[in-house]
Amino acid sequence: MDCTAAPQVIEHLKEPLNFTPFDTRWVPQSARFVVLGQYPRATGCIWVCQLNKGKCEKLAETEQPKGFKCGTFGASSIEDRHLATGDYVGGLAIWDLENMKKPIWSAKGHDLIVNAIDGCGGLGVGSGAPELVTGSRDGTVRVWDPRTEDPVLSLEPVEGETPADCWTVAFGNSYNDAERCIAAGYDNGDVKIFDLRTNTLRWDTNVRNGVCHLQFDRKDIRMNKLGVSTLESTLVVYDLRTYHPTEGYAGRKEKVTKSTLWGAHFLPQNREVFASCGGNGTITLFKYSYPEERSIKDKEGIERGVAGTVEMLNQKELSTQPVISFDWHMNKTGLCVFACLDQTCRVAICTKLHLY
Repeated sequence: MDCTAAPQVIEHLKEPLNFTPFDTRWVPQSARFVVLGQYPRATGCIWVCQLNKGKCEKLAETEQPKGFKCGTFGASSIEDRHLATGDYVGGLAIWDLENMKKPIWSAKGHDLIVNAIDGCGGLGVGSGAPELVTGSRDGTVRVWDPRTEDPVLSLEPVEGETPADCWTVAFGNSYNDAERCIAAGYDNGDVKIFDLRTNTLRWDTNVRNGVCHLQFDRKDIRMNKLGVSTLESTLVVYDLRTYHPTEGYAGRKEKVTKSTLWGAHFLPQNREVFASCGGNGTITLFKYSYPEERSIKDKEGIERGVAGTVEMLNQKELSTQPVISFDWHMNKTGLCVFACLDQTCRVAICTKLHLY
């Protein structure tokens, strides 16, 4: 492609941290963002800051007894903008950023660390009740309604087997009040999609490497695409519109960098563009293109999906350490915040994305 027209990844600011960051999230419809992590003494930190004239202005910092691993605003209303977090001892909590002395809701979510959390039904994204989903090292995936203290649904590993560590979870298919799915990725390479309406396993596959992150391209439409990021730099994008009884969903596999792929995050303003986070400190921008026909009939006349193509738009190395979390701004196209294991939090601007 024409390099002069390619989108650029420009680092806007870099903020050193006195703790190890594990997750970053924009506060919806604002210039603020939160960074979650763990101090060297194994206590937790929630750090709230704001962009102000090209600088990062710290608004609040709170220290809690246990380190934080993940967070989401996905189950909160736009008016409240409450942050839901998962910590190192399996605890769940919801915080009011204006008063973080103690959580407004908490529960003992899992026996071991909560690796991942996602929310749906809040922020005007997705239909139905606001819910959280969590995945843990104990192998369980649980769905929570913040109005109650007990899980709405708990997906447990088979008794007697060594449980696979659940590394990532995501909501999708929430296009009306009845439909909703969750996807979960595990350290043994398993990817599972559960249908919450029918309470069944809709599909499972194995991508041969530990699944670090997965995300539906949109939560509030019929299942369309699923981006899966794994160890050993493999990215798989599945087309979820056509299911084949024996072959499942069609997918496109790509090798991105020579290191772990920590995530693939779809642009909120354009679901065909996404950014991947590399273990070598790179942010890579991609564009997904659909095939002429998204499904064809096999010899028996059964519809089978056809995977699209993935094109790299640009790549930029921004750190010497892995980029472990990433979040696009919902309102400002191309504005992103991410955390690196060199104990920094950075804000970057990706230009020209409106051209794709």
